[in-house]
Amino acid sequence: MQDEQQKRGGWSWWYLFFIVQFVAVLWPPFYNKLEPTWLGIPFFYWYQLLWVIISAVFTAIVYLATDE
Repeated sequence: MQDEQQKRGGWSWWYLFFIVQFVAVLWPPFYNKLEPTWLGIPFFYWYQLLWVIISAVFTAIVYLATDE
């Protein structure tokens, strides 16, 4: 029982994927512009929506890699 608790409380290098997604979305100078547009949608909006999908993929990767 104690061995299982130690595994769950550990840190993994896989968690660095979360830092990538936070920096990409929480640093507005990366995406604070109108061009290029995609299907008439300004870059500001489609960049953030794209990161919703990318973040879901990153979260799934981290979950599957650290699930033991």
